[in-house]
Amino acid sequence: MPPKAKFTRDDIILAALQIVREQGSKAVTSRNLAKKLGSSACPVFTVFKNMEEVNDEVRKSAKDLYKGYVREGLKQEPAFKGAGLAYIRFAITEPKLFQLLFMQEQAEPTDIENTLQLIDENYEDILRSVQEPYGLPIEEAKKLYQHLWIYTHGIAALCATKVCSFSDTEIQTMITEVFLSIYTKMKGSKLNDSD
Repeated sequence: MPPKAKFTRDDIILAALQIVREQGSKAVTSRNLAKKLGSSACPVFTVFKNMEEVNDEVRKSAKDLYKGYVREGLKQEPAFKGAGLAYIRFAITEPKLFQLLFMQEQAEPTDIENTLQLIDENYEDILRSVQEPYGLPIEEAKKLYQHLWIYTHGIAALCATKVCSFSDTEIQTMITEVFLSIYTKMKGSKLNDSD
């Protein structure tokens, strides 16, 4: 008969998440997890097969937390701006979780559209939030989303790594200026094309 689990899956995942928040993802080791739980490593392995499985669950939990931020952001007006601000807010509030999800080296580089779809499960919702309200064709909406994500990711990465600090007003102003510049250029191109 297998030994009775001393801790639940949720207990272990919560402890591992706390380690990431405090020390970063590389600190989630069986030794650190056991220390955080006030136990030996054995109880962890009565629930999980290995540390890779623990890390996968931590990643899923971090993604769920991030999704909550995006859902709240998409409720704002305009929704696309709300989603961008939520991305940055997540980086500021949960810097180590942001780094875990969005600042890890990938096995192979890919193009920007595939990158966005791979790293952000909210891709379709965010794309709709820029396409529908502005009546953009899908290709233009994707282009606008990609430009703004690159810029927003830059701000978020600067905040998550404590390289820079911005006020809410500064962040909103910067995002609005870049959005309007690109959007106006897109609309201007259409006017010039029709001349």
